Formats: sequence, structure tokens, C-alpha cells
Amino acid sequence: MAKVTLKDIAREVGLSPTAVSLVLNDRSCKISAESRARIKEVARKKRYIPNQIARSLVTQHSQTLGLIVPNIESRFFSSLAHHLEVACRKRGYLLLIANSDDSTHNDADLIRLFVNRGVDGIFIVVADELRYARGLKSILEQLPVSFVMVDRFIEGLDCDRVGFNNEQGGYLATSYLLGRGHERVAAIINKESNTGLERMAGYERALREHGIEPDPELELHSAYYIDDAFQSAKGILKTDATAVFASSDNIALGLLKLFYANDLRVPRDYSVVSYDNSAADTLFEPALTSIEQNSAELAAAALELMFARLAEDSGADRSSSVTRILRPKIIVKDSVRWL
Repeated sequence: MAKVTLKDIAREVGLSPTAVSLVLNDRSCKISAESRARIKEVARKKRYIPNQIARSLVTQHSQTLGLIVPNIESRFFSSLAHHLEVACRKRGYLLLIANSDDSTHNDADLIRLFVNRGVDGIFIVVADELRYARGLKSILEQLPVSFVMVDRFIEGLDCDRVGFNNEQGGYLATSYLLGRGHERVAAIINKESNTGLERMAGYERALREHGIEPDPELELHSAYYIDDAFQSAKGILKTDATAVFASSDNIALGLLKLFYANDLRVPRDYSVVSYDNSAADTLFEPALTSIEQNSAELAAAALELMFARLAEDSGADRSSSVTRILRPKIIVKDSVRWL
């Protein structure tokens, strides 16, 4: 079936393609209400779909945004993507979603791909590979479109950004365990990421406030993947820890997988506090006490920054970059027992 064009509609209603375009785009013009209704009725019957590519050549806006996440399998990032996509669609924007597999090299390639595809702006959750951040920083500094860093930041980069207070989240999780009588609290943390290091700083602050010096043997490293956490968690079994701070839900899943393989149960044998509160409770028995980063709140804040910047790009005076730090909170469930 051939695609219907403005010329096809104009030919049937006896008006110019320009007049038809103005009506279908709800632009002001000297066309009677009867003719407007006739144009819209013909467009409906012919199932006319506007050519966004042609429109973007005129307006210099594609009504398209990009989102780059490190791991779309993470329930936190998939939830963030969902909230952003729905909100963008309601504003008339298409959101293109790409997965970097936690690689800064992929971040750079995807940024170039989005720019070449003509997106108006990019939301980016960078891969937490600290040693490669400098090269990515240079690319972002020269980016010709608006962008917002979400959840993870590159230090020293002047840009709009929004995320949660990771140090506070680590502090809340550890303080809760200490407050239930646990003095030997282990942590499984991604030490090769900014977010992980910040959460570990909160973990250590809580310990010191309770008069406990952090023990390196209780600070285990894991990437944000279930299989990595399963292997790293084996170190817990060699310690006298009674509780564990798992610094992401994927890490918590790997930890629980190891516990169940060794006939250990939560909270009977170990108390656990997770991070993100994005994994469905049906995956856990019992439900995990967790630090919540509300993905809907994060998405709303990111959208606010993006559309404010897009409005400025349309002619408003450009303001300085904005940073918004949101506060996490602890959601108490059933995975911690009093010691």
C-alpha cells in the first residue's frame, strides 16, 4: 500500500499542500472551519501518517531522544527506561534505548550513533569504568546536542546531572543492620565504580559511628552481575559475619543463590540489606529490606532537566548546568533479624 502524502490529501480537498500541512500541524492560518474539518477527515480516512524525517529537516528537531544504560537486564535500569519512555511518548518524543554492557568504549560509540541519527538530546548512565572516564569526558564536552547524566557522574564534567546520594544509601543500610545488633557486617560492593565507592564510604561511616573499625576481609568486590556476586559471596562464608550489605539487587541475587546452594537461609543464618528495591518480592523469600532509589522520581527529574535545556536550545538564554541529588530511603521488610 502506497504511503499517503500531503499532496494526495491536497488534491482531494482542492487546496494547496501548504494549507493542508498548516491544518494537520494545528498552525494558525486563514482556512475556514469547514475546510479544516474536511482536511482532517480525508487524512483520517486515508490513514495519513506525518513524515517526521521531512518535518525535522524543516524544524531542525527530530522529536527523538536517546537513552544509554549499562545493563538493561538490571531491574533498576529497565524500570528507569520504562518511566522515561512513557513520559517521552506523552510529550510527543520517541525514546531510543541502547545498552552499553558496562563499557565506556560502547558508551562513546552509542553517543556517536545517536548524534548521527539526529536525536535532540541524550540521557546517559555511564559505564562505571573509572580508568576510561577521561576519554568519555572529552567526547561529552564536545557533544553538539543536550545531554543529562543520570545516576552516575564523571567528576569534573560540567553538565546537567541527576542521581541519588549513594553515600547516604550505604550509610542507611549499614546503620540499620548495626541497629539490630549486628557488629560483624560484611559488604559486597563494586569497588571499580564511583557508585560503589560512594556506597562503601557510607558503609564505613556507619561502622565508625558505632565504634567499629572497617575490616578489609569483610569488604568484598563484585561487579553488578549475579554470577560475579555468586563467586564473590563465597568469601562471606570464610568470615564470622552475621549480616551482609549487598550494594545492588543483582548482587543480592548472587548472594542468595550462594546461600541457598549451601543450605543457608535469610534471615536465619544471615541478615541481608539490598540496594535499589527494584527486584520483585516474589524472587525472594523472605522479602528483602532494601535501599530504595525511586526510578520514577529519577526519571521525572531527568526529564525536567532535559526539556528545560531543549527549551533553551530553542532560543532562550542558556543557564549554567544543574545538579540534583535525590535522597534514598530504606524500605524495611523481612530479611533482617535481631541478633
